[in-house]
Amino acid sequence: MANPKKKTTKSKKGMRQWKEKINSPNLVECPHCHHLILPHHVCPYCGYYEGRPVITVEKKKKKEKAA
Repeated sequence: MANPKKKTTKSKKGMRQWKEKINSPNLVECPHCHHLILPHHVCPYCGYYEGRPVITVEKKKKKEKAA
C-alpha cells in the first residue's frame, strides 16, 4: 500500500480543493412580490407558487416607537 513520503502542505491542499468550494445558491425573482427566492419553492414572503396562492402568510407588524 502506498504511503505519502511527506506531509501535504496547506497550500497544496488548498490548490487541490479550490474547485470543490460551495457555490452560492441560484436565486430567482418571485413573479408576484418580486423578492429573491430559491427556484421551485413557495415564496415565504407572499405564499405564492407558480402564480397561485399556496399558503397564507401573516404580515409582520412594525414596532411602534414609544414616546
